[in-house]
Amino acid sequence: MRITVIGLGNMGAPMAANLAAAGHAVTGFDTAAPMPQGVTAAASAAEAVREAEVVVTMLPNGAILRAVADQIIPAMTPGALLCDCSTVDVDSARAVADLARAAGLGALDAPVSGGIGGAQAGTLTFIVGGRPEDFARMEPLFGIMGQKSVHCGDSGAGQAAKICNNMILGVTMIATCEAFGLADRLGLDRQKMFDVVSTSSGYSWSMNAYCPAPGVGPTSPADNGYTPGFAAELMLKDLTLARQAAESSGAETPMGAMARQLYEDFVQHQGGAGRDFSAMLTRFQTVPS
Repeated sequence: MRITVIGLGNMGAPMAANLAAAGHAVTGFDTAAPMPQGVTAAASAAEAVREAEVVVTMLPNGAILRAVADQIIPAMTPGALLCDCSTVDVDSARAVADLARAAGLGALDAPVSGGIGGAQAGTLTFIVGGRPEDFARMEPLFGIMGQKSVHCGDSGAGQAAKICNNMILGVTMIATCEAFGLADRLGLDRQKMFDVVSTSSGYSWSMNAYCPAPGVGPTSPADNGYTPGFAAELMLKDLTLARQAAESSGAETPMGAMARQLYEDFVQHQGGAGRDFSAMLTRFQTVPS
């Protein structure tokens, strides 16, 4: 297939490379990032999409997505499919889908879970909103870039599911870090705590698969100086999106709101910038990491 990928940063670049390695003709555009191996560079976003059957976008936020959509939708071939894999606000996802459909295009919002490692390994999970027929067209490509794709409903449903998931993740990571901080104060060995909690009712992904304590549990960013697999700034972004969605829908999310405030403080004032979101443990710990 003729595929264009716009946004070739830490996530978009390996996704594009995996599509190219699978034999697809991939064109790329980014304002700054270099082209991945096997991807042909275009001079502009509009030029990149002109002959594409599928356009994948991976962009930082809703405002940039809307701006890029205004450039590329008029240049796309009717019948082509626009698949946005950014994590953005639900309103932006729905607005871009409406514009695409009005131009005779298919449209999906398909934010991902799995981080940079998942993008490189082709093991991402795609959380998808849009029409079933558009999802069916994109599903084989999801299978190249990831290991799972879930169709959650119409446009915006992918973004809604993603921010709900990451609100849970942010809250449980903070709870996990708090518990290690308490264990430190009580003189409890971290490995013993893990051995108990990971097989008891405190079980969670944050504890069992991504433990924030160095040297405990499976290898995680904690064992690499908290080099980001999922940066604290990105967790703050997702928790902010969850807060915005809660406010616009009238939902009550007190734990999500508190998690957002704690990550904001961590990123802006407590050394969290540039570190993995599990580095939140350093805010609570009383023993060297």
